[in-house]
Amino acid sequence: MQDTLMGVVRALTPRMAGTTFRDRSIACLGALIGIGVTGLISGWAVGNMQHLPLLVAPLGASAVLLFAVPASPLAQPWSIIGGNTISALVGIAVAHLIPDKALAAAVAVALAIAVMSLLRCLHPPGGAASLLGVLGGPAAASYSFGFAFVPVALNSILLVILGLVFHRFSKHSYPHRAKVVMAQTHGTKDLAPQLRVELTEGDIDAALAEGDEPLDISRDDLHRIVRRAELSALERTASVPRCADVMSRDVLSVRADAPWSEAHRLLLAHDLRILPVVDGEGRVAGVVEMHEPDHPLGSVSEMMSDAVTALPDDSVLRLVDHLSDGRHHAVLITDGRGKLVGLVTQTDMIVALARLAVTGAARPVKT
Repeated sequence: MQDTLMGVVRALTPRMAGTTFRDRSIACLGALIGIGVTGLISGWAVGNMQHLPLLVAPLGASAVLLFAVPASPLAQPWSIIGGNTISALVGIAVAHLIPDKALAAAVAVALAIAVMSLLRCLHPPGGAASLLGVLGGPAAASYSFGFAFVPVALNSILLVILGLVFHRFSKHSYPHRAKVVMAQTHGTKDLAPQLRVELTEGDIDAALAEGDEPLDISRDDLHRIVRRAELSALERTASVPRCADVMSRDVLSVRADAPWSEAHRLLLAHDLRILPVVDGEGRVAGVVEMHEPDHPLGSVSEMMSDAVTALPDDSVLRLVDHLSDGRHHAVLITDGRGKLVGLVTQTDMIVALARLAVTGAARPVKT
């Protein structure tokens, strides 16, 4: 009986995947700032317009999406601005055409969903914005279609701008861009290496079609999550080498403030494809590569690019995406303070995966 009751409770109180206490705290802070500042600016902008509210109610729901689930397709800038504004316009138009409020409200929400879907700006608060056009009272009636722009569009634009600024500090990607698998980088028709042996977009589409339920996640994000889950399952069920097991430890490097000629000399003398760049305390600052042109008057800092890093205890499987994306030839291994301690190349990865293939199948599955 108790198990059944707990099952019912869990079913009625689902927990969103990937959420943490930090995420929820950030969402609360973001909503506080977003709604507060939007209200202040909107109040200043509409101060001389009688009957107009500072904020429209759908904005509260928009803030939930924007700050709590910024990766959702429903929370992207065009979804918020376009969804709210277009839906309000739809609601006002329907109110002009259908005198009966109840019927007009139903038609407005239905049409808002259809128009948002066609314009690729589906946004749940848009349903509430369409109702505002029908049931918004004197303000919506007095300003007619102008109500969709002030305050609905104004509120939405301000909230999105604040969200863009806020998420620069929250470490969330907004507007969200899925980390897609790199395309073939050599100008040929072959698929990228990862896509030749792993799930394809067609596999994801087929699974989504069989599920019969729309999901609030992009296909690219779903693809990335499934691929990451596959690697995690392999790590759990096999003895996977760590970066410390396979990395080179005697790693050549160059100071960021050194002349480019020094880096160029090291690359040629040791036949290196990349050379780590460090600061005065040995912390990784970037990398320089063999294909960079000789520039005798330049400095290393002018020529270096961002480095991909990992920790010694990280699984080598975590490096697969980086070392097969067509852009990176090595991953720099750092300690917890960013100091360079090793390097894993594509050759090291091949050896590690070969070892895993030989020994992994002979080991019992871990549970």
